[in-house]
Amino acid sequence: MTTSILFVCMGNICRSPTADGVFRQKVFDHGLSHAVRVDSAGTHNYHPGSPPDVRTQAAAKRRGYDLSALRARQIVGADYAAFDLILAMDWDNLALLQDDCPAEHQHKLRRLTEFCQLHDTPVVPDPYDGGERGFEQVLDLVEDACNGLLAHVRKRDCAAPLTR
Repeated sequence: MTTSILFVCMGNICRSPTADGVFRQKVFDHGLSHAVRVDSAGTHNYHPGSPPDVRTQAAAKRRGYDLSALRARQIVGADYAAFDLILAMDWDNLALLQDDCPAEHQHKLRRLTEFCQLHDTPVVPDPYDGGERGFEQVLDLVEDACNGLLAHVRKRDCAAPLTR
């Protein structure tokens, strides 16, 4: 059984590709690539086909994550049926998803920070208009949430034992 997770922010060039890359690496490191599908999208079509923001990529690379192959896209109607979990980075994007999502898939919508184990914050703040520290903060929150998400996925699907 495959679990599929979609990370969503506004333009799909900062927060959601960070979560995509971090979670994808954690899935790989734990030998679960066969059981977990990962993708990201934006609620807005601001940057279709663009790679993640250069500051996002630089911050991720400093921590060992390669986001260079990711490309921005907007969420489409078929995503609501195709993914098991659709994780928004903040309240605004969650509200946009809730407005667009068919009733039968509303239960799949959550905020990524619900999976944080160390940080107590409701959202992953948008670093786009800020400085370098904002991109580091995004990584701090995303790494924490992805650890909790990995535990959730493993428990939910009774996936293969940890192979780390």
